[in-house]
Amino acid sequence: MGNKKISIGKYASQFSYILVFIAIFIIFVITSNGLSVNGVMNIFRHSTVIGIIGLGMGLVCLTGEIDLSVGSMLALVSGISVIVFNTTGSILLTFLCAVVFGMILGFINGFLVGKVKMPAFIVTLATMLIFRSLAQWICKQVPKELIGGGSSVYRMSNGSDAYQSMYNFGNGEFLSFPIVGIVLLVITAIFVFVTTSTKYGKQIYAVGSNDKAAHMAGISVPNVKISAFVISGLMVGIASFIWIAMNASSDPATTGASNEMYAIAAVVLGGISMSGGKGKCLGVLFGAMSYTVIDKIIVALKMDSLINNTIKGAILIIVIFIQCASPQIKAYFSAKRRKKS
Repeated sequence: MGNKKISIGKYASQFSYILVFIAIFIIFVITSNGLSVNGVMNIFRHSTVIGIIGLGMGLVCLTGEIDLSVGSMLALVSGISVIVFNTTGSILLTFLCAVVFGMILGFINGFLVGKVKMPAFIVTLATMLIFRSLAQWICKQVPKELIGGGSSVYRMSNGSDAYQSMYNFGNGEFLSFPIVGIVLLVITAIFVFVTTSTKYGKQIYAVGSNDKAAHMAGISVPNVKISAFVISGLMVGIASFIWIAMNASSDPATTGASNEMYAIAAVVLGGISMSGGKGKCLGVLFGAMSYTVIDKIIVALKMDSLINNTIKGAILIIVIFIQCASPQIKAYFSAKRRKKS
């Protein structure tokens, strides 16, 4: 009986992010006076951008680093992608631009953190300011026809078949399931496989757990950290493509605002340790969906939207507190069990 209790407690601890999501989802069902299939599907739809960005952020956090620039990067990459779409009318070139440009920006962060060994917090705080500023400056400098005729917002030209195809991708469904939600699930599955079943995944965890020990084991710590930031940039590129497909525009002043905080929150709520080396990428999916459901609960309760971030911030503090306190709590109860035995 004792072993069963320990086993149940172990699994509950490992998959706490699922229990948290279920608890929040139950509150959502109660407050929304019922649940529709469309309501459930919208959770996936509205979690996609943050979920994809969060997966890249999760990989960076697993190495013991952080990326504060992802929200501003989303604004810059999505804006440039709109320009490419309006210039070429090609969906493929727009996608390639988004992912390649995202990877380049991620490499800049990774190089400064991994090779130059600058603190990730300072580097990405600086690039957060740079990327947002560039997104706004470029929007003012380029000819108006390249940004859809707007003055301060990147807008996709809607007079082509490519526009309709993009819109169908961003807002369409397959068997009642949002297409962008399927993309999120596929990317999550890839991240779970890479982090749990590949040599590279083991290197990520090794670097995050103890970078000195990883170096002694022959792992190139700088290259692993650079690759994590590059992949994070790649995820922002994919998220940028999905963003403009869903919204047909990108506002350099507001697009991606606070997304770095939401991505970090999804990572933490998903059980990944901010100190690195612990956690599962699957948890990021549930963390992102949990935050989406919290938004819907606030709407269902007709609460002031201005209180939204207060609630999310409070939840984030509680989760981090539990993460920090759980080792001491476990040690306390283990000591008590040893005394009894």
